[in-house]
Amino acid sequence: MQLKGRTIEKTVVPEPGKTILQHAKDHEIDWQHMCKRGTCARCRCQVLVGAEFLEEPTEAEHRRLDPEEFDDGFRLGCQTVVKMPGKIIAQNKTYF
Repeated sequence: MQLKGRTIEKTVVPEPGKTILQHAKDHEIDWQHMCKRGTCARCRCQVLVGAEFLEEPTEAEHRRLDPEEFDDGFRLGCQTVVKMPGKIIAQNKTYF
């Protein structure tokens, strides 16, 4: 998994059951976040590669993100869970 935060980019081994945000925090990547519940959307990210290795969007994501954002690969890092190992590239793209 390649994670691109505001100040750092790292390649890490994806761990099923962990969110993208958990991976970023575990590897000291500057990934914007505040709530971890899917309400603030500061952890919003764009999955550039590997969406098939992630769980389906949660209700919190459906409440917070627009359908067009899903079409463009956007997810909430705190809600996006890795379901199986594979090449995943995600970039933190907060609204602000």
